[in-house]
Amino acid sequence: MVPIDELLAGAQKHRHNTGRPLVTLSYAQSLDGSITAERGIPLRLSSPASMEMTHHLRAAHDGILVGIGTLLADDPRLNVRLVQGRDPQPVVLDSRLRFPLDANLLKGNRPPWIASLPGTDPQKRVELEKHGATILSLAEGGDGRVSLPDLLTCLADKGLNSLMVEGGASVITSFFAQGLADRLVLTIAPVIIGGLRAVEPEASLASLPRLENAGFERLGGDMIVWGALSYP
Repeated sequence: MVPIDELLAGAQKHRHNTGRPLVTLSYAQSLDGSITAERGIPLRLSSPASMEMTHHLRAAHDGILVGIGTLLADDPRLNVRLVQGRDPQPVVLDSRLRFPLDANLLKGNRPPWIASLPGTDPQKRVELEKHGATILSLAEGGDGRVSLPDLLTCLADKGLNSLMVEGGASVITSFFAQGLADRLVLTIAPVIIGGLRAVEPEASLASLPRLENAGFERLGGDMIVWGALSYP
């Protein structure tokens, strides 16, 4: 079983030392590194046993983050259902405030925090806040999107010691490229898809992350790989 407690040990100390939560990237991919066949169309890759492990991982983190693309494609609940445990705080990267008012996240026990750029539609902000969402207005990071370092600082200030990032591809790529991911828990399904890569091919990784103290196991036909990420 993935040593979740060991992976997250020292998360509070990490937050105090760095000013940001400990970040775990967790996602499922095919043998050829694809997370779906086509952008915007969800594809279930994880086996039931792997999904249960993912829910254990969710329960162990203070927050869980996805991008607006994943929200629009999957309409996830981002809660803990398959195991006993607390729900993490949902966080959505949504620079242009495209968040739909009928999303499942607005119906859950923990209303989402939505990270957006200043100056987005004020009426949409009011409507989302009426539904319980909290809008985090954050600076632009140079690519037209919310600054990830500023977001992580904000989440640490709000008390999150650990953050689980589930996707999608642009979000995963950005965390790798900016050296902001600390842990990786990767589910590899025994299939070939030839679709959308988890790490986008056009991404420029200034420093290639390596997995240290890696562990692995078979789970429900999948291969789970985990460890700490290090950057040169």
